[in-house]
Amino acid sequence: MRFTESNISAFPQRGFPSQVGFERPELDRILNLYGRMVAAGHWKDYAMDMRRDVAIFAAFRRASERPQIRIEKRPAERNRQGMWSLHGEQGQILKRGHDLAGVLAPVERKLMKLVAD
Repeated sequence: MRFTESNISAFPQRGFPSQVGFERPELDRILNLYGRMVAAGHWKDYAMDMRRDVAIFAAFRRASERPQIRIEKRPAERNRQGMWSLHGEQGQILKRGHDLAGVLAPVERKLMKLVAD
């Protein structure tokens, strides 16, 4: 068999992941917040989507609605405004940053208000 360019495929590049994902400590922090919001009766369901350029965690009040919040990790934005962003129910960007804790701060404050009431 003769090899031509049409039947040779490129070997996957090292260092370039085929999809973006959450690292274990990041996912632990996000799921910890999700669990506390479920315990407070505010969230009922979640979804995760891992794509080539972004990893998304979405939290829902009910499974049939749009997500109440969406946490996105975009490593390509790391050197600009930060790779983390928090999006609201209408898709607006609520917070951006370089660290996950700072981006989750508005949701943490909302949880404090829910628990205090």
